[in-house]
Amino acid sequence: MTHWFSRIFSYYRAYHQPSPLLLRYMIVFGIVGLPAMYMLRFLRSPSTYDDILLRLFDVAILAVLALRAYWPDRAKPYYLHFSYFVMTVSLPMTFVFSSLMNGGGPGAVGNTFMAVFMLLLLTDWRNLIVMLLAGFGAAAGLYVMVSPEPRVPMDYVMRLPLLLISIIGGSVFKFALEQGAAERVRQAYASLAGSIAHEMRNPLAQVRHSLEQIRQSLPLPSARAQEQVIDAHSVEQLYRHVSQGETAVRRGLQVITMTLDEVNAKALNTERLSYASAEELCRKAVAEFGYEDEVQRSSVSVVVKRDFVFRADETAFLFVLFNLLKNALHYLPAYPGMHVRLEVDEGRICVTDTGPGIPAEALAELFQPFNTSGKSSGTGLGLAYCRRAVEAIGGKISCNCAPGTTSFVMEMPPVSREEIETGRERVFAQARREFANKLVLVVDDDAGIRASTRQLLLSLMCSVREAADGIEALQALRETKFDMVVLDLNMPRMDGYEIAESVRGQLAPLNRDTCLLAHTAEPEHVARVKTAKAGFDGFVAKPADPVAFIEALQLAVTQRASAPERMAGSLHDRTILVADDNAYNRMSVAGTLRHLGATVIEASDGEAVLALLSQGGTVDAVLLDLQMPRMGGMETARAIRSGAAGERRIPIIAITGYAGPQVIAEGSAAGISDFITKPVDQAALQSKLAQLLGLRTASAAPVVHAQAQEPVLLDEGRLANYLRLGMLAELVDDFVPRSMALVGQVRRASDARDMQAALDAMHSLVGMSGEGGAKSLHRYARELYVALRETGQWPAEDLWVTHLGELTETSNTALREWLRAQGAAAIG
Repeated sequence: MTHWFSRIFSYYRAYHQPSPLLLRYMIVFGIVGLPAMYMLRFLRSPSTYDDILLRLFDVAILAVLALRAYWPDRAKPYYLHFSYFVMTVSLPMTFVFSSLMNGGGPGAVGNTFMAVFMLLLLTDWRNLIVMLLAGFGAAAGLYVMVSPEPRVPMDYVMRLPLLLISIIGGSVFKFALEQGAAERVRQAYASLAGSIAHEMRNPLAQVRHSLEQIRQSLPLPSARAQEQVIDAHSVEQLYRHVSQGETAVRRGLQVITMTLDEVNAKALNTERLSYASAEELCRKAVAEFGYEDEVQRSSVSVVVKRDFVFRADETAFLFVLFNLLKNALHYLPAYPGMHVRLEVDEGRICVTDTGPGIPAEALAELFQPFNTSGKSSGTGLGLAYCRRAVEAIGGKISCNCAPGTTSFVMEMPPVSREEIETGRERVFAQARREFANKLVLVVDDDAGIRASTRQLLLSLMCSVREAADGIEALQALRETKFDMVVLDLNMPRMDGYEIAESVRGQLAPLNRDTCLLAHTAEPEHVARVKTAKAGFDGFVAKPADPVAFIEALQLAVTQRASAPERMAGSLHDRTILVADDNAYNRMSVAGTLRHLGATVIEASDGEAVLALLSQGGTVDAVLLDLQMPRMGGMETARAIRSGAAGERRIPIIAITGYAGPQVIAEGSAAGISDFITKPVDQAALQSKLAQLLGLRTASAAPVVHAQAQEPVLLDEGRLANYLRLGMLAELVDDFVPRSMALVGQVRRASDARDMQAALDAMHSLVGMSGEGGAKSLHRYARELYVALRETGQWPAEDLWVTHLGELTETSNTALREWLRAQGAAAIG
C-alpha cells in the first residue's frame, strides 16, 4: 500500500516541483476566499449549519503552507506531502461536508462542483481521483459521526452522474491541453537544441581543425620513455593551434551563454562598461572572428571615416559584431562575389553586405526572439541578443534593406572628450593609489618604448629601473626584489619567455612570485596562451594606450595575488565530498581540491553521497552536480538538510552549467549554500569554499626590500628519505666528486665547441642532481640541457659554464653541511 501511494504521489510531486506557483495562488485564494464566501452566504440567506470553525481550520493549515520559508529545515522536504493533505481537506472534504450538513440544495451542488474543478487544476487525473475519494469519504464519515440523523440529499445523488461526466470531461480537456503544451515545449526544445547544435558546428569544427594540426606538429610516437625534440617552428605552430582552439571554445561558450541569457531574458550587466574605440572593436572583431576559410576572411573589410569612443562591454559588443558577421557570411556560398564591410563614422557602426537582402515584410519581426529570415537553421536569438546588448548601453540598432544590400546600423552615443578625460583621470588616480612607491623593472631592447613606459609608470608614482636586454634584466632580478616587471617578449640574447621561465624556476629567487606583465606585439589570442604557459600574469599589446596599459597592469597584479601557488594548501585538513556522475568532471574538480590541500571523497550520484555521509566520517563541504541519475543534486541537497544535525549544517555548493534565477531559487529552497558554473574555475571554487568554511585565502606575499634570501638549494624531503635508509653519507661522498667531474667535462666540451659531448655530460648531471637532492642545480642544469637540445645553439650568456660550476660547488657545500648537521643532531 505504501509503495502504491508513493508511486501515485510521485505524479503529484512531478506536477508541482518544477514550479510551486499554482499551489501558492491556491493558498492565497483559500485564505481570502473561504472567509469571504462564508460572509456572502450568510448575507444572502442563513444556513442550517454554521461551518465557521471548519473554515478557520482550513485557513490555519493554508497559512502554515504559506509560511514554508519559516519551517525548520527538517520539515521542509515534506512540504508537498502536507500540501496534499491540506488541499484534500480544504476543497472536497470541507465543501462536501458542509453541503451534507446543510441538506444539499443548489448552492451545495455548486460548491461541490467548484471544489472539484479547483482540484482538477491542482493535480493530475490519478491524484484527482485519490483526493476526491479521500475527501468525499472523510466528509461522509465525519457527517455520519456528528449528525444525529444522517441522510443523503437526493438532489445531491441525482447530480452525481453530471459530476462524474464533468470530472471525466474536464480531465480529458486538461489532458489535451497539457499534451498540446508538452508538444509545443518539445518542439521548442528540439528547435533550440538543433539551433545551438548548428551554432556550435563552426566552433567545434575549428577545435577539430586545431587538434588535427596539433597532431601533425607532434613528433612520432614511441613506446620507449625518451625525450623527443620538437623544432622551433613546430612549437610555434602548436601554440598557434592551441590558441585557435581555445578561442573557438570561448566563442562556443559565448554562443551557449547568449542563447540561455536570451531564453531567460537575463539583463546584461552594465557594470563592466568601459571606454572603447569603435575602430578598435571593429578591427578586433574582424581579426578574431572564426572564419571557415580564407575566402570568408578576404570577403570582410573595415572602413573608418571618423572614429569615436563610446561606453561598452567589450566582450558583449564583440559578440554583437560576430553575430552580424556570421549572419552575413552565411550567404557567401550562394553569392560568391559578396562582400561584407564594417564602416565606422561618428556615432555609427554599419555592417553592410551585398548578399540577397531581407524581404521588407520580414523587417518588422527581425529582432524578435526565435525569428529567422531566409535561413532554415539558426537559433533566431542572435539579432534579439544584438538589440538587447546595443540598447543596454544606450544605443539603437536597425536594419536597412535595398535589392542586393543589407545594412545593420548601430547608433551609439559617443562619449565627449571631457568625459573621456574625466574617466582617464579617474583611472590614473586609482592607479596612483595602488602603485605608488612600487618598484618596477622595465625590460625592452627598444629605448623609445622603455622611455615611454618609464614616463607612464613615473606618472603613477612608481620607482622605475630599466634593462636593455634579458641578461641585464636577469642580473637585476637576482639582486633586487621588484614589485612588478614589464617584459618585452622579443629581445636578442635572452627573450621575455626565457626570463619568465628563469624567474619562476628559482634562478631569481627574490622575484619568484613577482607580477610579470608581457609587453608584446603578438596577436592577442596567441599571446594569451604563450604568456600564461611561460608564467606571466598578463599581457598588453604594443603600442598600448596608457589607460589600456594601466588596466592590464591592474589585472596582472590581481592575477598574481590569486595565482594557484599562492592559494595552495589553504584547504589543508579539510575533507570535501565531490559528487558527479561524469568521472572526468569528478577527477578534474577533485584534482583542483587536492592541489589546494583538501582530502577528497568522490561519489557518482546522490544516493552514494547520502551513504557516505551516513557512515559518520567528517565531511566539511559537499560539491553536487545538479544533473545526476537516480538522485539529482536538488533532491540530494534536500535529503542532506533533512538528515542528522551534523549533516544539516554542511555547506553545499552546486555545480551547474547555468545558474539562472529559477535554478538559484529552487536550489536555495533545497538548502544549497552557493553555486558555481562549469567549467569550474579554481580561484572561484577556492574563494567560495573559503567563505563557507570561514577560511582566509592566502594573499600576495608582502613586499620586503631587504637582504636577498638564499635560494632553495636542496630537496630536503628527498635527502631525509636517504637519511632514513642509511644511504645519505654514501650518496654525498659519491655525488660531490662526480658532479664536479661532469662540470669539468661540460667546460672542456664548451671550449672545444663539441655539442654532443656537452649534451652527454649535461644529461648525466641533470639525472644525478635530481636524484641527489640538489634542487637548484637540477633545475638550472635541466634548463640548459633542454635549451641545448632544442636549439642546437650554445647559450647566449657567456658565463653560463662558470655559473654552472659555481652552483655545483655551492650545492656540494650545502650537501656536506646538511649531512653534518643531521649527524650532529643524531649525536645530540
